[in-house]
Amino acid sequence: MFDIDNIVFSLAGYGVSWLELVSVAAGLACVFLAAKGKVANFYVGYAYNVLLFMLFMQKHLYSSMLLQPISIAITIYGNWRWTHPKDDESTAGGALKVSTMDWLHRGFWAGMILFIGMLWGLFLRESPGFWPDAFQPDPHPYLDAFATVGMLVAQMLSAKKHLECWIVWFAVDTTQIALYLASGILFLPLVSLAYLILAIFGFTGWRKEYKNDNLTTTAKAADIKQ
Repeated sequence: MFDIDNIVFSLAGYGVSWLELVSVAAGLACVFLAAKGKVANFYVGYAYNVLLFMLFMQKHLYSSMLLQPISIAITIYGNWRWTHPKDDESTAGGALKVSTMDWLHRGFWAGMILFIGMLWGLFLRESPGFWPDAFQPDPHPYLDAFATVGMLVAQMLSAKKHLECWIVWFAVDTTQIALYLASGILFLPLVSLAYLILAIFGFTGWRKEYKNDNLTTTAKAADIKQ
């Protein structure tokens, strides 16, 4: 009988289950569709959040598990923003335009990652002392925290279709590769590397779309003046 908990294959002693494999496939599909600017990325994202919730619950990673409702709330918000742009935010086809932030907003989000990441890392470091039955010691609490907070910020910026989301994804994917390697896990760094490649693809595509939209807007403004 098919069982999602069954091990599909092992890599350097690490067994990969069907649940992990399907979760990875859903995650890669979600990022690929986002990179292409497809609204369908959110529909895949709903399934991805549910799969991750199940996976983290299975692995007793309760901190990551409890963050999934926040992630799915951001997914719902992004789904609505992409499909309900304001008049000055929409392309000719009615889709949400790619936009960029000013340095003030970039500094705000960078500060959020640093501040909340430090607090979350402190929580991960100290929580086993308070709730030893619920939390196991995190060997790299701050690295783990910054990757997690960065991921949520990247999701929020993606929901707003800000080009900078891909810069945050670069940092998140690189941090996760370091985190997994430091933890002795060999399969997940390969997955994060695939995410990093998709992030580069997404940044390139969104930047091209942003430049094209700006050229179109400039051309229309010139026509109006004439």
